[in-house]
Amino acid sequence: MANTRAKRAAEPTDPSLVEFDSGNPRSSKRTKKATASLDEVPETAAAEVDLKPEHLEVDSPAPVDEPSKNIMITSTKEIDVDWEETQDAPELLEEVRASDLYLDTINRTLLDFDFEKVCSVSTMNFNVYGCLVCGKYFQGRGRKSPAYAHSIHDDHHVFINLETTKVYVLPDGYPVSDPSLEDISFVLAPTFSKASAATLSTPSHLLKPSYDLSSKPYLPGYIGLNNIKHNDHMNVIIHSLLHIPPLRDYLLLSNFTPQGKETELVKRFAGLAKKVWNPRLFKSQVSPHEFLQEVNRASGGKFSLEQRGDPVEFLGWLLNKLHKDMGGTKKKNSSIIFATFQGELRVETQQVLIRPDSGENERPFFDIDRDIKSNVSPFLFLAVDLPPPPLFQDAVEKNIIPQVNIQSVLSKYDGVTTQESAGQLRRFKCQRLPQYIILHFKRFTRNAFVEEKNPTIVNFPLRGLDFREFLDTPSSHPSTLYDLIANVTHESVAGTTVDKEHTVWKTHLRAAGGGGDGEKWFQIQDLIVEETRKEMIFLGETILQIWERRSDVPIAIGVNGSAMDVDAP
Repeated sequence: MANTRAKRAAEPTDPSLVEFDSGNPRSSKRTKKATASLDEVPETAAAEVDLKPEHLEVDSPAPVDEPSKNIMITSTKEIDVDWEETQDAPELLEEVRASDLYLDTINRTLLDFDFEKVCSVSTMNFNVYGCLVCGKYFQGRGRKSPAYAHSIHDDHHVFINLETTKVYVLPDGYPVSDPSLEDISFVLAPTFSKASAATLSTPSHLLKPSYDLSSKPYLPGYIGLNNIKHNDHMNVIIHSLLHIPPLRDYLLLSNFTPQGKETELVKRFAGLAKKVWNPRLFKSQVSPHEFLQEVNRASGGKFSLEQRGDPVEFLGWLLNKLHKDMGGTKKKNSSIIFATFQGELRVETQQVLIRPDSGENERPFFDIDRDIKSNVSPFLFLAVDLPPPPLFQDAVEKNIIPQVNIQSVLSKYDGVTTQESAGQLRRFKCQRLPQYIILHFKRFTRNAFVEEKNPTIVNFPLRGLDFREFLDTPSSHPSTLYDLIANVTHESVAGTTVDKEHTVWKTHLRAAGGGGDGEKWFQIQDLIVEETRKEMIFLGETILQIWERRSDVPIAIGVNGSAMDVDAP
């Protein structure tokens, strides 16, 4: 045995085990600990991994009490090799004890996985690792990679693969598996079960606040979204959609792989949903930067972080794009988007005829003796027109804000009210209502000079809005009662939207199912999250609403107006 050791000691050292930073005594100490002598490995362990003596660098034997518990030899075939690492990689790498893995250098307060996973040096987006010491992103693990150079020049040694969540120590290159790193992996890639997702819509969710690293309490799902520059109009849409239970659960329970057929937009939207509902965040806010960067690319620059926009226009694009990217077709229920939001609307049209004996103020109407064209078309949201504000007001009337009841503006869809447009008369009635109805209140009008906003306040109930009179065959539906789940409002300079620097978008979200005297609502404006009184919600200038069908109410109870202002029938 002594001759064998002398012979092996004289052999040239494997270049992959040569110390890379001779000026760093700590790194030298770790590198020496990462090599093992043949005598330190029990015969049983060597037999299990088909150990070959010529693959080991032999030092003087060191006494080990229980080598089988402290040392595990791993073949390089099991380790990811990237960035020109194949020729210089050591043939054997080793997992060592937790005390030798630089885990004490990890700084969780600097970790932020919300930004796009791009190398800060090469700007490439594959094989990207996050430094767990400073939080920056670098590519690769090979000797010529930015991550390898960062580990030597900055003395930062612990890196996590942003795709696989595996942790490595550089420049040595050996993997780390330690229970103390599980919280970091969960923040990077949260996972949910069906049981945990089901509790998010129950009142018990309100009783379990979470805490970030600074011990600040927060309620998962009701957290702020960072307004990076001018993306506040997209933030309110993101929040509203991520609180629709069927869509939320679909995204939370998704397990998309890099080789999957899903588009990058769907993957990033699912990733954002998991972060918003994550109960173990390091900080009680989330940045939508990664998702919105993909939105900018997918829309060809139409929706970007640097310019303000219309949330309704963004919602229409996003729903159709998600439907298509999820493999949806024109058929009903072909995607989670259509299954949740799509309804059917019957549209009747007739050409307007001007009669010579008609008065100047006589409104055109449908003539049953003439041909009436009728067709049924699908919809994802219903547009609602607001009555125009009075043109001439005295000093007193200027201080009075006009108001209208939601039932009166919804009369557009009663099948009787007619509208004239482009020389045609039209009337609408719903054929089929979806589980979630999206209403768009058309406040903005444009002319050649200015964009004006209608300040009319819409009065609406929070629970029990009845759509019976707007439905062709209400008896065929399980329920026509709907409860409000999300409300988007707009604030700006009175009467106009020219000064967009003073534009504010807010969303009101019903918490955990709602209902009863204990129902809670939250108002979210970018990073500002605060509980609000439900009596104050209708006072805002509503732009968008999402209504949820009440599934546990018999159809016989839904009398129009009788259940409008109560929480339960």
